[in-house]
Amino acid sequence: MSTNDEVKPPVAPRREHIVLIGKVEGQDRGENPIDPPLRHVDHYFWLRDDERKDPEVMHYLKQENEYVQYRMRDIQQLQEEIYAEHISHIQETDMSAPYAHGPYRYYTREEKGKSYKIHCRVPATGKPGSAEEEIIMDVNQVAEGKPFCDVMQIKPAPPDHQRIAYSVDWVGKEVYTIELKERDKVLEERVEGTNGDIIWGLDASSFFYTTKDEALRDNKVWRHIIGQPQSADVCLYEENDPLFSAYMDKSADGNTLILGSMSTETAEAHLLDLRKGNDYTTLEVVRPRVKGVRYGVELHGTEELVILTNEGGAINHKIVVASRSDPSNWSRVLVPNSEASFIESCAVTKHFMVLNGRRNGLTRVWTLQAAADGTFRDGELKEVKMDEEVFTVECIMGHMKTYDTPVFRMYYSSMATPPTWYDVTAADHSRVVVKTREVGGGFRSEDFVVERHFATAPDGTAIPLSMVFHKSMDRSVPHPCMLYGYGSYGLSMDPEFTIKHLPYTERGMYYVVAHIRGGAEMGRAWYEVGGKYLTKRNTFSDFIAAAEYLIEKKMTTPAQLACEGRSAGGLLLGAVLNMRPDLFQAAISGVPFVDLMTTMCDPTIPLTTGEWEEWGNPNTYKFYDYMLSYSPMDNVRAQRYPNIYIQAGLHDPRVAYWEPAKWVSKLRHMKTDQNEILLNMDLESGHFSAKDRYKYWRESASQQAFVCKHLKSTVRRLK
Repeated sequence: MSTNDEVKPPVAPRREHIVLIGKVEGQDRGENPIDPPLRHVDHYFWLRDDERKDPEVMHYLKQENEYVQYRMRDIQQLQEEIYAEHISHIQETDMSAPYAHGPYRYYTREEKGKSYKIHCRVPATGKPGSAEEEIIMDVNQVAEGKPFCDVMQIKPAPPDHQRIAYSVDWVGKEVYTIELKERDKVLEERVEGTNGDIIWGLDASSFFYTTKDEALRDNKVWRHIIGQPQSADVCLYEENDPLFSAYMDKSADGNTLILGSMSTETAEAHLLDLRKGNDYTTLEVVRPRVKGVRYGVELHGTEELVILTNEGGAINHKIVVASRSDPSNWSRVLVPNSEASFIESCAVTKHFMVLNGRRNGLTRVWTLQAAADGTFRDGELKEVKMDEEVFTVECIMGHMKTYDTPVFRMYYSSMATPPTWYDVTAADHSRVVVKTREVGGGFRSEDFVVERHFATAPDGTAIPLSMVFHKSMDRSVPHPCMLYGYGSYGLSMDPEFTIKHLPYTERGMYYVVAHIRGGAEMGRAWYEVGGKYLTKRNTFSDFIAAAEYLIEKKMTTPAQLACEGRSAGGLLLGAVLNMRPDLFQAAISGVPFVDLMTTMCDPTIPLTTGEWEEWGNPNTYKFYDYMLSYSPMDNVRAQRYPNIYIQAGLHDPRVAYWEPAKWVSKLRHMKTDQNEILLNMDLESGHFSAKDRYKYWRESASQQAFVCKHLKSTVRRLK
């Protein structure tokens, strides 16, 4: 074969199938569904196979993968070059920042040539990596012979940490089995069908876990007693409302289990005093659920409740303090709601609390000291100051395992500054470096420039852009550019360091993150008011405005501009490429949520009903027309589309594989150009791609080579 054009892309047959949107007998279609239901024709519905076993479907997906390999032959060397660059940038043999937990210090190691982490510990006074090191789990051994392996949690049991529970998923479906180890011996005991979370009781005799229903919604919290079969486990809590998911947590002092339910908009928490022995029937409700009121609970000691909530219109959250004896009395406001600062989370220790949040579109960390009597009275927050103008900082709450401590663990980076972990003294904010990530391959922070820009949305809103580029670029002429976006669930894309952008920036490209509405970069209203439900189209017009800004400022041109989004960011790309395909030359879409109407009308698809509080329910007249107006699958039309590379996972429970498969098929059927549309379907993974780090970087190199090829940015810059 002499040219790529000699092989045609796979063709998925078009077969008419009627999808009913609205009322369907025997199904929960939400409140006041459209009756009679509306009929939609879906020509590619046959690609849905819940069991992932249909021979015709699997043959088609394998054909897509073969087509990717064929079309990528001309840049195979470039893929290898970029992969080698990624490997040069990481420290193949490395160690994480150790943290104190009980009688030990815990950390992970990575070794050159090994795909997975090695979990280790040393005595509290020991040195990580020394002869005192104990390997508690080598995931490389657990994964041996398995096409996919995800060890989610590894939890040592109090008080001596000799018994260890861990959760593992062998498929990528995010359904985990909990297994047990004791002194290097794997026990025969298993707990199946969990969400992966593990919380030990006061000792090693029992632990708590959460299971899922048929729609993969977390719905029950259980207690498991070591030595008994799972069939004997006691269910402590069950959530039957499909809009809600059950959750569990543990107080910082370890004496109270916090469990309850939450949806996107509403929460309800209960407390279980673990000191009461085997009395697991008496749950203390903090405050019964009220539509629209979210709250999270931390305990200061065993009697003082620290509650982060939006109650009373506190859209950027306030912190109230209540007593355990009167938990629903939230009259004592410790930190009031602020229009300028958004509090996202807080951790409570014996002597202080530390808060993660954001101000002026950037992450912030604040502390608040307890009074002399040990209670929280003064609500004046003290911000931890940073040196750079554009940065990402947060308290790493997962590293704070000691309740009586004067310090907290903090992470810091910028788009040009590799991550550093600090131990920060809460009283005066003095800090000690615990670890700085080394970046090889000739990388130097001083070679890169980070800037903040603002695009103007159609309604006049200023949209922040974070940009990094190599300082040697001649900025008087346009350059290739990658524009990244997400914009959903109130999740923010912060300007932090990642080696993923280096193959771009070291080839003379701009790398830009658009902080569009639907995220919460500029506060909770950026999401709730600006980019959700019937304002969701702002997310797409913000991203379009970001692209237009880069072009208008002559930083790039449409022929040099690529875009990338993942999951709900794939919905962003699908909508934007329908609306303004002329702005882009190439696009990377990972596990894209693109079949909005067909997926969101069907409560049998995992996780759908809980998403009604994000997008709206298309089964109702209120949302039907609006959602249809931007649904990527439903708005593909006969026009030119850019070159698109789509990455997906066969076992993905969040965005089913058939969504990207249907999207590719419809794009190829409708588009009027000769540009590439590629679907790389990983037949062994789920939503979060490969867990094997070397496989992950090969996937990244493939996608980035695709972009560099189409933007004609294939030569790496000299240092």
